[in-house]
Amino acid sequence: MMNRKRAFWATTALFSGLLMAGAASAQSTGSETTEATELSEVVATGTRGPRNIDGLATAETVSKTRNTISQEFISTQTPGQTILQTLNLTPGLSFTNTDSYGSSGGNIRLRGFDGNRVSLTFDGIPLNDTGNYATYTNQQLDPELIERATVNTGSTDVDSPTAAATGGTINYVTLRPTADFSGWGQASFGDFDYRRYMFLINSGEFGPWGTSAWFAVSKTDYDKFKGLGDLQKTQFNARIYQPLGDNGDFLSLSGNYNENRNNNYLGPNLGTATGSILPQVETDPRGWDVDFDTTYIAPTFRNGLADNDANGSNFYGLRVNPSNTGSIRGQSRFTLAENLVLTVDPSFQYTLANGGTQQAVLAENDALLRGSFATGGVDLNGDGDILDRVRVMTPSNTNTHRYGLNTSLIWDLNDNHRLRAAYALDFGRHRQTGQYGRVNFSNPTNPRFVDWFGGRNDENNRVVNLDGYELRSRDRLSIAELNQFSVEYRGQFMDDALTLNIGVRAPFFTRELNNFCYTQNSSSNVRCTTETPITTFLPVGGVAAPIPFGDVRFGTSNTVYIAPYSREVKYDDILPNFGASYRWGEGHSVYVSYAETLSAPRTDSLYGVRRFADGSIGNPTVQPENAQNFDLGYRYSNPTLVGTVSVFANNEENRIVSSFDEDLGQFVDRNVGAVERIGAEGSIGWSPIEALSLYGSATWISTEVQDDYVNNTVGGVPQIVATKGKELVETPEWMLAARASYQFTPYLEAGIQAKYTGERWVTDVNDFKVDAFTTVDANVRFDLAQFGYEGTFIQVNADNIFDEQYYANLGTRASATPGTPGFSQPFASVGAPRTISATLRVAF
Repeated sequence: MMNRKRAFWATTALFSGLLMAGAASAQSTGSETTEATELSEVVATGTRGPRNIDGLATAETVSKTRNTISQEFISTQTPGQTILQTLNLTPGLSFTNTDSYGSSGGNIRLRGFDGNRVSLTFDGIPLNDTGNYATYTNQQLDPELIERATVNTGSTDVDSPTAAATGGTINYVTLRPTADFSGWGQASFGDFDYRRYMFLINSGEFGPWGTSAWFAVSKTDYDKFKGLGDLQKTQFNARIYQPLGDNGDFLSLSGNYNENRNNNYLGPNLGTATGSILPQVETDPRGWDVDFDTTYIAPTFRNGLADNDANGSNFYGLRVNPSNTGSIRGQSRFTLAENLVLTVDPSFQYTLANGGTQQAVLAENDALLRGSFATGGVDLNGDGDILDRVRVMTPSNTNTHRYGLNTSLIWDLNDNHRLRAAYALDFGRHRQTGQYGRVNFSNPTNPRFVDWFGGRNDENNRVVNLDGYELRSRDRLSIAELNQFSVEYRGQFMDDALTLNIGVRAPFFTRELNNFCYTQNSSSNVRCTTETPITTFLPVGGVAAPIPFGDVRFGTSNTVYIAPYSREVKYDDILPNFGASYRWGEGHSVYVSYAETLSAPRTDSLYGVRRFADGSIGNPTVQPENAQNFDLGYRYSNPTLVGTVSVFANNEENRIVSSFDEDLGQFVDRNVGAVERIGAEGSIGWSPIEALSLYGSATWISTEVQDDYVNNTVGGVPQIVATKGKELVETPEWMLAARASYQFTPYLEAGIQAKYTGERWVTDVNDFKVDAFTTVDANVRFDLAQFGYEGTFIQVNADNIFDEQYYANLGTRASATPGTPGFSQPFASVGAPRTISATLRVAF
């Protein structure tokens, strides 16, 4: 057999001095085609793509800071792990995982940009939520099916279909089917009763046109590493691939479906900056294992008595986060003429999800249940009276249907000059509802919600008031539509030593907003009700006055509500994108890039509205974010060494933060000025001998907030948060990573890796931070090919082998000092402890 190390050496020896295909890292089919460069030699192994060390250090050629990992490295990590955790060794990226195996999600920070400001794409299609731009890292493709994954730390590609990203792109690409029939099945077992089963079948080429396909399914189930509860994940994937001749043209169709049912973890409170309240891990007897309540006192409901469900909302059994997501992705390339290529990538995505934590104790005679009736109520628990307080589910369901198209027309003017015109459509229909649901008390001390999506799926599970109205926590329809046009020129000069990329993209973004409930003025709080609205103020020692503009109030409160409304907002910009790279000598190159980006306000930012003096409705305080990114880098590569070092600067303007407004009693999004970043990144991969591969990366970043901001108003007085000159939250100044892998024999290999994450601020005013931490992971694989079982192996993974205790995801706040503007106690998730798992794969 030829093991993976030998295959690498055989391949890279033939590549010395060649300009490799940048397409190995591209996003869309159009970007891949545009970046591709023909090779002057044919490699004996049939491998095409940039040289790499251990699948981790890749010889990039694009004129921007980019890091790529391949399946060679991905396959050494814990099976089932989210691809974001696997990318965590690359420079610039800080990913903190919520649990050992990745099914609970995690937090992205890329050069100080949070995940909502980073474009996450899958075969070139955008995955950030079209409403709030969130990245759901636990729902990503099974890692065994990913051919490669890339991180653009500085900027997006010119055709990136995003209205969200001000801080780079993370993209991964699905494996192509193989030419021969094959397959494998694997089983993984590990700590916390980890069980994962996965199967893949490759059809091989069939039919008269060389069609090929694969189908895969996986099932994961394990316990939380602390507290009670488990995590369940099922995923189905398939891809069919049809080449069109031998010139690179093709048709491809892929499908993905992912279902999660996860018990949530409790993020412990971190106390205060003054120490007046200590961190919960120090005061709770469970320490770092502190989690949700494990007991529930069954409520007793008796006819004629005003009974109450006195339990808190922290019972673990009512803390399940459900999600159903799926996508269909098409990719295609057509040669229209000798020098003209068309690429067309359509897609459809489906999402049904909520956070799984929403619940309330509702009085049976509450005004919401009475509706238009002055008296009465609804007997929710069936005890014959309407005197009680009963627990119900109040979900915030989001159901999204998303349609996308990314297409390019590529014209080769000659061998050295190429033009591309691209169009991208991203159309998302968000239906955000919250039909109340009931609690199943068949086991009174261990209840569950009847349905994890509340009353959405079953009318018998809905809570209906006296008017026949189904109670809901929200009811709105949002349309997010991006139409983007881009043009790019790519030219090669000086015998192909100098490459220039000059592009511009023009996004036109529209949000259509429809709120079917009453909205509290100067807020996003809503009241979904059939109560009779009152159009006059409640008199206080005087005569009632009419409420202007048709606004209303309810009951005995003077809180003003805006009637159900619709509005539309539009954002557009012209965003230049420039890059240049220059090669000289044997493997030396430098590059420079500049890009401008835009992030339109999120849906929730725009539903916080107020009534203006002229009677119109809007939110004037939230404007689009924009940023300018500059990178300068040097690369070197030869058959045994690949290295990159870069410096960067970023200026972010109109940054949006969410802060708590005491007058409104809720979080509100506000623009808070500018942020400046400067930093340096580097990585190196070295294989001094055939059996040994070494890798290291380092990141240094300095961030500075340029302005103070108004957190809220108290009695009309602005409360100013002193952030000018402070650093960004969750952004470590230093990150270091290293990995060593060794092939002991053709059948035995092992690796060890470490990631250091520096101290991180938890508050905007920098009065509270968490300690630095280092995690160390290891892997060992024993190949059974020597016994005649080709492709069959046993692999053991150990994560956090020194059982480091650290905080992972941070719940940031404005301030942690009592009595200061924006004060509230921050919280954080606890990093996963040492976790060991073993996998057996059997191939055929």
